[in-house]
Amino acid sequence: MGKHCAILQITGYQNSGKTTLMKKLIARAADLGLAAGSLKHHGHGGTPDLPLKDSTEHFKAGAIVSGAEGEGTLQLSVRLENHRLDRLIELYSFFDLDVLFIEGYKKEPFPKVLLMSKEKDFPLFHELQGIMCVISNRSIQKEHFPGVKHFFIDEEELYLDFLMKEVAKQNGRDVI
Repeated sequence: MGKHCAILQITGYQNSGKTTLMKKLIARAADLGLAAGSLKHHGHGGTPDLPLKDSTEHFKAGAIVSGAEGEGTLQLSVRLENHRLDRLIELYSFFDLDVLFIEGYKKEPFPKVLLMSKEKDFPLFHELQGIMCVISNRSIQKEHFPGVKHFFIDEEELYLDFLMKEVAKQNGRDVI
């Protein structure tokens, strides 16, 4: 990458609010003038649904990469034999990002947010590396996460500010 790109993972089980948080973080980054990218792990099996356009038909027919551009929007589909996260990040380096928000890839060692909605999710806290904060509903108390910053889901401004400061630190800036 031409410049350093902050990386922040958003992790948690299905229906924990990952996509909602991703959208909020991307919007906040854009409001702050940061070039933000996103990468989502489609962890539910199969390939993600794609619109039925010529490029999608090319991809389904076996093309390694197919894309469609219109009005500055590029939809890119790539068939990868080596689909490790580090290779995907390398691909994203082309876009000269300030921050890359990654949804999923729980086991990867990047700084991450853990979203928890149920007490049965607790084992995940002990299984993952790099947790910088936990965001949970009010039924899960802060005391369950020693040494890690904790926010309740309704403390949106607090955790968005905290996470954007962490992005700034990764980029070597004092403040965004």
